[in-house]
Amino acid sequence: MPLAFELVAPGDPGSELTAGQDGDAIVRRSVLPGGVRVLTELMPGVRSATVGAWVGVGSRDERDGHHGSTHFLEHLLFKGTTRRSAMDIAEAFDAVGGEANASTGKEHTCYYARILDDDLPMAVDVITDMVSSPRLDADELETERGVILEELAMNDDDPSDVVHELFATAVLGEHPLGRPIGGTPDTIKAVPRAAVWEHYREHYNPRTLVVTAAGSVDHDALCAQVLGALTDGGWDASSSSAPTARRVGVDAPDAIAGIPTQGAQVTVRRTTEQANVIIGGTGLVATDPRRYTLSVLNAALGGGMSSRLFQEIREKRGLAYSTYSFASGHADTGIFGLYAGCAPAKVDQVTSLLEEEWERLANDGITAGELTRSIGQLSGGLVLGMEDSGARMSRLGKAELVFGELTNLDESLELIRAVTVQDVRDLAADLAARPRSVVRIGPFGD
Repeated sequence: MPLAFELVAPGDPGSELTAGQDGDAIVRRSVLPGGVRVLTELMPGVRSATVGAWVGVGSRDERDGHHGSTHFLEHLLFKGTTRRSAMDIAEAFDAVGGEANASTGKEHTCYYARILDDDLPMAVDVITDMVSSPRLDADELETERGVILEELAMNDDDPSDVVHELFATAVLGEHPLGRPIGGTPDTIKAVPRAAVWEHYREHYNPRTLVVTAAGSVDHDALCAQVLGALTDGGWDASSSSAPTARRVGVDAPDAIAGIPTQGAQVTVRRTTEQANVIIGGTGLVATDPRRYTLSVLNAALGGGMSSRLFQEIREKRGLAYSTYSFASGHADTGIFGLYAGCAPAKVDQVTSLLEEEWERLANDGITAGELTRSIGQLSGGLVLGMEDSGARMSRLGKAELVFGELTNLDESLELIRAVTVQDVRDLAADLAARPRSVVRIGPFGD
């Protein structure tokens, strides 16, 4: 059975958990004073570690006037704390050959570092310091505003990035998940420091913080380091508060307010050598038990060189270099789509082929051979991915913030191998029956 994570107060039953994992790894979870959660996975024989500080806030949580603040904070927390300058932070990791970075999502933000095990205390201290006591200096904010605008401009120059952003907006409409994670040039230019500070104060606190680490890590020592660093950062980590509740999903993602009940047709004219096209619609929520079936479906349809999209559009017809299917899940909805980049003159033909392959999958399902190959592809990728401490650190964070439980490798493999041909066909038919959007970018005429 998966290891369940209850949202209990420090000291209550369930606040301290230990479980063996594959390859003699050991997972431990503690709920510390203040509601801070710490999860570690000890990987025997490893001399490195990856540590991450997760906050359960993403771009969907931004109130009016705060749009872009989540991504802004990802940048600003590296610009200095009350104890460290931006250069101090950079030098701390460069001096030991470590790597530090951050990522902003639609439902959570993570600040992480990969270092040698001897340098883990330093990494924990620096990252926890960044999270708990950032300066958010006004001058640095203005400098970073320019950096973020350049980042958005860089992404806007890549039509494959733009088509994915427009697709999410077309499918999810006015729902907060339909907004770009990084904000827009207009929101980044408009958001004041006061709004970024308010966003930080509202969402960054002990009850929302999850610290995960994997590799050569001592759980008890890490817990002590986290508490000490938070106290030094001025956070009150002494209460018996329980962690903030996880996001609650729903059973009918198409019925969510703000999500269009009909598909959209979006065409953006740009002077590019290629046209980029995505067709698709809503997918599964992150916790849907059919997510393992979706993984198999995705692998068979567009997940590798033997997939239907790759074989039909690239190998057989030579119409595209890149074509694939993709899916992402959130607490109350998800998206599913099929992508291809092709010559502008071929975009109608390629769009038709994407739709035909999707419909063929929904009507006829996959073959036994495709099922076997897809399960093998997913199983191999899962096992290989678990060789990396960063992947295991991320798995712990998502298990705590999204799923509320940790499924070990053998259990995950069993769930993938339990998927049947009929399961894939039923899910493909469900997805194909939902409102469908088509988004295209290219040098199209009128």
